[in-house]
Amino acid sequence: MLFHKGLSFFVYPLRVIYMPVEAVHPAGPPGEVSSLVPGPQDAGTTLTIDSQIADNTINASQLTPVSLLISIPKKKIKHAVDRNYIKRRIRESFRLRKHDLIRSFSAANKNLLLAFIYTGIEKSSFQRIDKAMVKVIRTLKEITE
Repeated sequence: MLFHKGLSFFVYPLRVIYMPVEAVHPAGPPGEVSSLVPGPQDAGTTLTIDSQIADNTINASQLTPVSLLISIPKKKIKHAVDRNYIKRRIRESFRLRKHDLIRSFSAANKNLLLAFIYTGIEKSSFQRIDKAMVKVIRTLKEITE
C-alpha cells in the first residue's frame, strides 16, 4: 500500500517513499486509518495498514510514530556484505536524526510509513548518507506543518 498510495521524493543516494496516516480513535474499527494526504482518487477513503491489523492481531493505536523500511537493490549492490553495510549506515543516520521528526508527528497525532530505497551504484560514505538524511528529515517535517 505504501508503494501504491504513498508520495515520494529523491535525495541522492536515497529515494524516499512516505505516507502520513492518522490512527482511528479506539471507537472506530481496529486496523483502519484515514489517509492524511488528500488525493483525487482517494479523497475521504479509509485504508488498512496491514492485513495483520485487520485480523485484530495488532492494534492500530500501537503503531510507532514512524515505521521504517530500508531497501538496497541486489541488482545494483551485488554483495550482501555491502548491502548490509549500507543498511547499517542508513539506519544509524536515521537513528541520530529521527527525534525531531518523531516529536512533530507525535504532537500532530500522526504516524508515518517511510521507505528508503538506495539508488547509488556503489557504497556511499556515512557523511554522504547523513547529509542526505538531514535533507530527508527536513522535508518530512515540513509535511506536518
